[in-house]
Amino acid sequence: MIQNMIKEGKIVPSEVTIKLLQKAMLESGNDKFLIDGFPRNEENRAAFENVTKIEPEFVLFFVCPEEEMERRLLNRNQGRDDDNTETIRKRFKVFVESSLPVVEHYDSKGKVRKIDAAKPVDEVFEAVKAIFSPFNVEAV
Repeated sequence: MIQNMIKEGKIVPSEVTIKLLQKAMLESGNDKFLIDGFPRNEENRAAFENVTKIEPEFVLFFVCPEEEMERRLLNRNQGRDDDNTETIRKRFKVFVESSLPVVEHYDSKGKVRKIDAAKPVDEVFEAVKAIFSPFNVEAV
């Protein structure tokens, strides 16, 4: 079903994505999870909390000026069709309109941990490790 929806350019319903995430979480045997890039919008967030009855311990938010992110994306040399100025700027706009309200929701609850991602990679990594250290999670 999911493959057909993606093939047809349709969006997979949040509940389907969430139930897959929940199943993987339950089957993993772990009690701590890092979910990258989800929820992407307020509907995802509300559905995740409703279906799983879980609210995140914290949200990790990498703060970086759009100009720097654009420069990095254009220079990453991965040969992706969407690594062009026009598409990157559209993605920034979608993030501000759809994903930023999710960050703001959790920020209003004191759950957002911000990292200055404009700094060098080693400094960003150390900042991330410091946020995770109270949770006894080993950084890779």
